[in-house]
Amino acid sequence: MLTTDAIIDFIHDEAWMLDQGQYQDWLSLWLPEAIYWMPLNWNQQDPVNETSLLYEDNFMLRLRVERLHGARTFSQKPKSRCHHVLNRPRIETLTADTAQTATQMHYVETRLDDQMLLALTVRHQLRLVDGAIRIAGKRVDILNCDAAFGNIQLLP
Repeated sequence: MLTTDAIIDFIHDEAWMLDQGQYQDWLSLWLPEAIYWMPLNWNQQDPVNETSLLYEDNFMLRLRVERLHGARTFSQKPKSRCHHVLNRPRIETLTADTAQTATQMHYVETRLDDQMLLALTVRHQLRLVDGAIRIAGKRVDILNCDAAFGNIQLLP
């Protein structure tokens, strides 16, 4: 059974994995059918018929992680690093085996002399599967999504 404390711990643990570059462990949190979505527009409702910054299934997430570790990924020499600062996740819906959350956070990504700060609202769709919490979907809304900014190399 899902609990508020377990959900909050899970979201913080996910951010920690990303900050530490533990991408294989992070990938294990995802259900095979899950989608990672980063809308391009404020309050965007349609990820399929409107352009998004990111709309990736499990295959594409795994490909992205492989690219981060690739020998020919020159944009990652030296590697980018990130840091998540999370507010307390808000539980929007909760059943015995599903939850939807919204977490406001600041995301910092840095490489060499460049540093980018993004204000985000991250929505998780979580599901309890065989006693473990898994990500069924993740939506990352950038507060200033309509502004020009550089490439996001990692995963907010």
